[in-house]
Amino acid sequence: MSKADLIFINNIREILSSGYDDSKLDVRPRWSDGEPAHTIKKFCLVNRYDLTEEFPILTIRKTFYKNAIDELLWIWQKKSNNVRLLKSHIWDSWADEEGSIGKAYGYQLGVKHLYKEGSFDQVDRVIYDLKNNPQSRRILTNIYVHQDLHEMNLYPCAYSMTFNVSGKKLNGILNQRSQDMLTANNWNVVQYSVLLHMFAQVVGLEVGELVHVIADAHIYDRHIPIVKEIIENKIYDAPVFKINEAITDFYDFKIDDFTFIDYKYSAMDKKIEVAI
Repeated sequence: MSKADLIFINNIREILSSGYDDSKLDVRPRWSDGEPAHTIKKFCLVNRYDLTEEFPILTIRKTFYKNAIDELLWIWQKKSNNVRLLKSHIWDSWADEEGSIGKAYGYQLGVKHLYKEGSFDQVDRVIYDLKNNPQSRRILTNIYVHQDLHEMNLYPCAYSMTFNVSGKKLNGILNQRSQDMLTANNWNVVQYSVLLHMFAQVVGLEVGELVHVIADAHIYDRHIPIVKEIIENKIYDAPVFKINEAITDFYDFKIDDFTFIDYKYSAMDKKIEVAI
């Protein structure tokens, strides 16, 4: 059975059984009808996914991995902040009339910085270091830039990746300040697992471990009945993940270069409302 499912189920049960309920507090998020969106939360969940064992995608519900990968490429390849370049519409609520979410996410990865070795944006700096100085303990990205927060329509949730090479294995730590566990947890795990596969392939390494650190892991009040149902669903074996091994340039990857063979999952007919 999929280990990602077991991790997710344990997370949900821990939050529901011993999490902090903010229902009596004045909270910022709202539902579409204007009602406050309260949560039950746990501080600092840390999940480890060994990518050498299996790909961590949920089977107790479907993760729409093509849209997740499309968003990943939008941020890390296109370095875009315009939702019109996305296939899905999950960012539309934060976009202005021109489709921009401001100086957020991909915009920050595309800003060039001056180093001793030359001028790089954050993505190209990671690739350069993995190729030329893989033992460095300074290979990381950060898109939570305080000086630009006032020009972001949404503050970054998943804001930092730290890369570490041990032998031939490329490992990564994803730091996330906030996570809506139902809508986004496995979405982000799938994305950054794919990202590690991409980087490892183009720099001649093997994938290792993804560590996911979530500062505020929460379940929204209207999501509680849905997650209680989901965690009781049947668990299937994880699918086999395949990446197009012919790709050697990070910017050449397309959505169709990633395949999930025999992906089985439990059906879910509930509509998931997103708090804004």
